[in-house]
Amino acid sequence: MEGKTASCLLCPQNCQLRSGQVGRCHVRGNRGNGVESLNYGEAASWHLDPIEKKPLFHFHPGSWVFSVGGFGCNLNCTFCQNYEISQSQQRGLRVTPDELAEQARGSLGLCFTYSEPTTWFEMIRDTAPLVHKDGGKVVFVSNGTIAPRYVEELIPLIDAVNIDIKAFNEGFYQKFCSGKLSWVLDTVERLAGRVHLEITTLVIPEANDDPKELRELGRWLRRLNTPLAWHLSRYFPAYKLNTPPTAPRKLMELWEIAKEEIDYVYMGNIAGGENTICPQCGKKVILRENYRIRNLLHNGNCPFCGKEIFGVGL
Repeated sequence: MEGKTASCLLCPQNCQLRSGQVGRCHVRGNRGNGVESLNYGEAASWHLDPIEKKPLFHFHPGSWVFSVGGFGCNLNCTFCQNYEISQSQQRGLRVTPDELAEQARGSLGLCFTYSEPTTWFEMIRDTAPLVHKDGGKVVFVSNGTIAPRYVEELIPLIDAVNIDIKAFNEGFYQKFCSGKLSWVLDTVERLAGRVHLEITTLVIPEANDDPKELRELGRWLRRLNTPLAWHLSRYFPAYKLNTPPTAPRKLMELWEIAKEEIDYVYMGNIAGGENTICPQCGKKVILRENYRIRNLLHNGNCPFCGKEIFGVGL
């Protein structure tokens, strides 16, 4: 294979790699025998986290989940919060699928997160069935940039996902992420109605905070015709982007717009924005503060008006 080019088909970036080259994700390369994972069995980080930290607010609220991530990412977001592990390949902590499944026992299950888990596809493929065999749940937090074939392979392996839709315009993805919005929307459409789904949008001033654009994204999510939660998170400067933080007033303005399209909308990184509100009577039914949870639901229903609240394990 020396001198020959191999195509990485795992994500729509479709890196063409000569022998010895590594893809833009930093962790998949051509060593002379085609494209292979360079970080299989190497974890960048693992912790026991509240499920709300993912964020997943409608999937077993109040639970803790063992969370793990490898190195690498197939996007290059200038505002990345975890760039130390996402934008490089380093020697990680050695771990096997059996060891990860063992670590997940006693918690809700296993969450693949921190960097971009799709670049760790083989570890997910080999570990998820072991977690399910033990009765655990498998959670996936992703930028949504993955080839359709592999989305279909992942769906039977995972129970809940949070997908970043970073903006609702292609220009943003090209300028800030070196990716495409269309790739992400295709992934979300494939996941909708087949796994528990929540969406996150990091609101960056003068980049993706146009009220009209946000409303269009809300309408697109509503047209999926499946229940979901939408997290609008306050941005703070990170990595290469020094834009000032999102103003709380602006985030609240966008939250009000989003609520006109989606029943369950949250404000992240801001006090008081993470309570679940019944869409029928407007009362708070799950209260959250610093990952402390007070769940007022009765068998998944609003205790004030009886409406069933969307979610799993409520």
